[in-house]
Amino acid sequence: RCACVSPAMQDSRAAMTAEPRSTHTPAVAWVPAADARVSAPVPPLGRRRRAGGAAFLAVGLCALLARSPLTTCSDALVLGATARGGPPAPLDALVAAQEAAAELSGPCRRSALAALAPAVAAVAWGEPVHARQFEGFKRIQTQFIAALGDPSANSGTGAQLWGLWRLDPGPRGVALGSYGKLKANGGTAPARWKFDSADWWLEEHGLIMEQPDTPMPPGRYVVTGAREVTTILTVEPSGAWRLDDGAKLFDVTHLPCRSARYTGEACSPDRADQSKFPVTPGGPMPPVEGCS
Repeated sequence: RCACVSPAMQDSRAAMTAEPRSTHTPAVAWVPAADARVSAPVPPLGRRRRAGGAAFLAVGLCALLARSPLTTCSDALVLGATARGGPPAPLDALVAAQEAAAELSGPCRRSALAALAPAVAAVAWGEPVHARQFEGFKRIQTQFIAALGDPSANSGTGAQLWGLWRLDPGPRGVALGSYGKLKANGGTAPARWKFDSADWWLEEHGLIMEQPDTPMPPGRYVVTGAREVTTILTVEPSGAWRLDDGAKLFDVTHLPCRSARYTGEACSPDRADQSKFPVTPGGPMPPVEGCS
């Protein structure tokens, strides 16, 4: 799933990888080697945009190559965990390990938001990237970050509003044309995630996606947009964030893929114009009547 970011606020997802891979091989993520545990895929970046009077989020994916917590395992917030401290969530997301510094070697690849308009672009993880070996990290499956920020920014605040997809939400999605079946099944998708009629997501092909988990756990992540940049994203407990190597959110956003969040009591996938999908690469996600 990928997308571009505009000067406005749009969401972007970026894929993460840790070593060169073929163009048809999914990107992968890495976690600190110390006390590492099994983990599942994650998500990337976002920004708010207005179109046709409707404000929506276009979510992008940032590929995580690795993650290094800012604190020790005992008090780090682990992906999938509900609170700080205690044992990590089993087989859930990235794992908290001992504090470790990940060193970069070689050129960076891309992975972030694209600055185009007051909106946020989504990042795709499907494209392989030439990830570098990051010392102190252990490779895991790719996960995705739903981030909100200026695509031209190198650092900022508000990461506590970011979300995380531990699994690629695209293949787990439900087509707009199958919304009736989803509703008849009590809102439970075939992939067993629950649909929220007042708060739901669409990706660029018109697939209804599950919501990302929030907030974004603090820590250090190896991220990429599958273009030219692969670098480290640091998220502080305060919500402050920064990218190494002078990278911008745009650099770690995969432009072709896009996602948007639609909210409102009268907001329903029934009102989405299916002729608007798939979305043109780099274009805005279409508004839906009755939705913000």
